[in-house]
Amino acid sequence: MYRSIVPSWRTLCSKCLRQQLQKNLLHRDHHRRPYGTAAALGNYVSQQNVGSSRSSSFNPALHSAPNAAADDKTLREIFDNAELWSQFLRKSGDPTATRTGLFHNKDLTSPLGFRKYASRTLSKAKALVEQIVNASTREELARVVLDLDRLSDLLCRVIDMSDFVRATHPDRKIVAAANEAYAAMFEYMHVLNTTTGLYTTLKRALQDPEVGKRWTDDERTVAEILFKDFEKSGINLPGYVRKRWVELTSEIAELGAGFVNEMEPEKAVLEFESSRMRGMDPMVVRELTSRGKIRIPTVGMAANHALRTVEDPAVRRELYLANHTSSKKQIGVLEKLLKRRTELATLVGCESFGQHTLMDKMAGTPDAVMQFLEALATANLPAAQAEFNTLTKLKRDQGIAGTLEPWDRDYYASKLTFALRDRSKSDHDLSAYFSLGTVMQGLSRLFTRLYGVRFIPREPSPGETWNSDVRRLDVVSESDGPIAVVYCDLFERMGKNPNPAHFTVRCSRHIPESEIAESALLGERADDGMASAIRAGTSDLYQLPTIALICDFPRPINRKPTLLNFREVQTLFHEMGHAVHSMLGRTSLHNVAGTRCATDWAELPSVLMEHFARDPTVLSLFARHYSTDEPLPYAQLQHRLARDELLEASETRHQILLALLDQHYYTSLPLARDFSSTAIYRQVERQYSLLPHADGTSWQGFFGHLYGYGATYYAYLFDRAIAAKVWRDVFELDPLQRESGEKFSEEVLRWGGARSGWKCLAGVLGREEISEGGEEAMREVGRWGRELK
Repeated sequence: MYRSIVPSWRTLCSKCLRQQLQKNLLHRDHHRRPYGTAAALGNYVSQQNVGSSRSSSFNPALHSAPNAAADDKTLREIFDNAELWSQFLRKSGDPTATRTGLFHNKDLTSPLGFRKYASRTLSKAKALVEQIVNASTREELARVVLDLDRLSDLLCRVIDMSDFVRATHPDRKIVAAANEAYAAMFEYMHVLNTTTGLYTTLKRALQDPEVGKRWTDDERTVAEILFKDFEKSGINLPGYVRKRWVELTSEIAELGAGFVNEMEPEKAVLEFESSRMRGMDPMVVRELTSRGKIRIPTVGMAANHALRTVEDPAVRRELYLANHTSSKKQIGVLEKLLKRRTELATLVGCESFGQHTLMDKMAGTPDAVMQFLEALATANLPAAQAEFNTLTKLKRDQGIAGTLEPWDRDYYASKLTFALRDRSKSDHDLSAYFSLGTVMQGLSRLFTRLYGVRFIPREPSPGETWNSDVRRLDVVSESDGPIAVVYCDLFERMGKNPNPAHFTVRCSRHIPESEIAESALLGERADDGMASAIRAGTSDLYQLPTIALICDFPRPINRKPTLLNFREVQTLFHEMGHAVHSMLGRTSLHNVAGTRCATDWAELPSVLMEHFARDPTVLSLFARHYSTDEPLPYAQLQHRLARDELLEASETRHQILLALLDQHYYTSLPLARDFSSTAIYRQVERQYSLLPHADGTSWQGFFGHLYGYGATYYAYLFDRAIAAKVWRDVFELDPLQRESGEKFSEEVLRWGGARSGWKCLAGVLGREEISEGGEEAMREVGRWGRELK
């Protein structure tokens, strides 16, 4: 998930910092990996005194199915009550029961199974490639898109599954096997990247009008997407140029990994007299002090904490400069990376890497991105300036003359936030209204209201999940029956990555009868044993999207549930927004299923869900005290949100600056003999930041997204502006209205990547004039950002 960078004054309280310091000292091996049906649960619930007796009386869900009320109650209880969850797992905990594979994939029962799965997939892929390359008749050419899409699906079944498993599974042997499978698939993909026959066959099919007439809309869209991908990857280049392409691609991957993983400041540690650290948490100072001297790492939590709290501006200045100055080696790696990417783009006739990257995005061109960012910067300026003036006044009110300096921002922002803190109510008080079970229940109720789909808890089969804490939810539609499976791995455990994430383990895709028959002859299943269903009203079999949600919440203890702070509630809504994009997609091909859409369109559903998370009408569906069943006091939450959003316009401006820096770096400039990434950083900051530039700094060396999101860092701001507009125009007046939900589903979610994002946006907003995109449409979206905090 691509999220904005949180301002440093909010990153860590002193209590959290102290806890982290203690963990570093006492638990250095912390990150090492250690080696029932819903109906049945319903019977158990009816026999036990679980949670508050009054909670069962509050149930605003729409119950269109006879057992919907019981499923709704069960959904809350399996997340909130550890004892009840154990009862739910009666069958999967039976050591004598037959074990299935991960996600019900019949091969994935052991490390050897991953090798078998990868090997079997490679055999199928190679046969398919031969079939595509040898296609000659119109009948065979007409099948090329379906064959290419199946080839992509075969490879991604292994790649996506392996990527998830190697990031999440607690068994090292399974992780190693997943790594092997992942590497084998990528090695084969490199082979495909040099198999020009695939490109040649697709080009012949696209150039034959009679073949095109036989394609469905989805097939035609996928044909065009794949053709552009082939040309972007340089497969049509002459042999000697292609060789250089491969060399550059390899070098860029190596440089990018080094840039992200080996970041270092010019000065690693600063030393001060501990007496100069007045204002900083004394316990933190004590942890870092020896013989009257405090040694602070210049990058990380301690430095951020000091910048927020130390009263001495000279100390803050020295820390800020060190915190924003990368090592010369890191800057050298960045500039070489930028140069190599520019060289790569020129091989396929592009002026810049930005032009090469953006041609298949909603933006289309670097000029269009700049139109958006310039318009957004103009729209944002009044609110950001007002916040800047507030901090400047706070500094002057303390008797300190002069303008606000870069090293002052976090310090005075922290003071402003603290002054507005409601000391009568803590965040813990709010958490009592957000048990994990009630939030999951609320999401199901919201989706029922908007889209007519709900979550049904299902006991996983033995071996189906990677940990006994993982809950399986089947997603069922009122009209279409089963449409997806979601695996929720939401509780903390030793060795687990703490970062929240959404994984599409497998995309939705129509499985044609020919594949079913072929698999039957081999004694296999076309869906590998994973979830599939016949779509309602048809005889068509679809593999259901299989989704995994990962969070790191505390476990429920005894009968006290896991309680979430509101930021965690928003995170869960955000990740579920990605999931609903996959759930409600109605495309037939893998390449355009759900979240497989343009990068600058993919975050819209998830960012929109954050608006739902804050709405009082939506919160009334579920936000109630876990023990008293009292409804959420919304005024208290409003106060918390106002405090959190105090300097949001300034944070948005910071993100605009970073997006502009990203665009400036991915022009043709890196090929200039006198190119200096630091000079460009200085130029952009002086032009767009309200704070004066700190001479000598080179913060760009810490901007890791320059590799992973090269030339597309604007995308999250872009989707934030669109989401705010869709919320205001479609949902805000009545966020639970089915008509609005169906409109968003029909115009946006169902299409995945099979329809231009601009056409989707024009449809949901009723704005035909933006349906073709372009620079004016990008400027218009930038103007929508005037209401972004």
